[in-house]
Amino acid sequence: MKSINTEKAPAAIGPYSQAIEANGFVFASGQLPIDPATGAFPEGGVKEQTRQSILNAQAILQSAGLTLSNVVKTTVFLADMADFAAMNEVYASFFAAPFPARSAVAVKTLPKGALVEIECIAAR
Repeated sequence: MKSINTEKAPAAIGPYSQAIEANGFVFASGQLPIDPATGAFPEGGVKEQTRQSILNAQAILQSAGLTLSNVVKTTVFLADMADFAAMNEVYASFFAAPFPARSAVAVKTLPKGALVEIECIAAR
């Protein structure tokens, strides 16, 4: 296993890696919508937070020499399933066919009161 870290995404806030590479796959930890330059969530709502979460995942993948086109699976955690359509609109602007497999689930709460968190698995 190889740990993947970049300053272009928020640092881990616990005992975990931003991503781990193993057997040709990169497993990126869930990305909160924290702007690594400011340490804060972007202004706005779930659309802006979705965009930042994906940009954070993209930065981690880039540090591993990959792009979003290498993503084979994502999991989207939403604080409110009523935000699904807005999240999906932004999400669709980052991915192209063949789209990665995806799960989207509503959870009771997310760290720091985030509206969305996104994790992904990419393949070399």
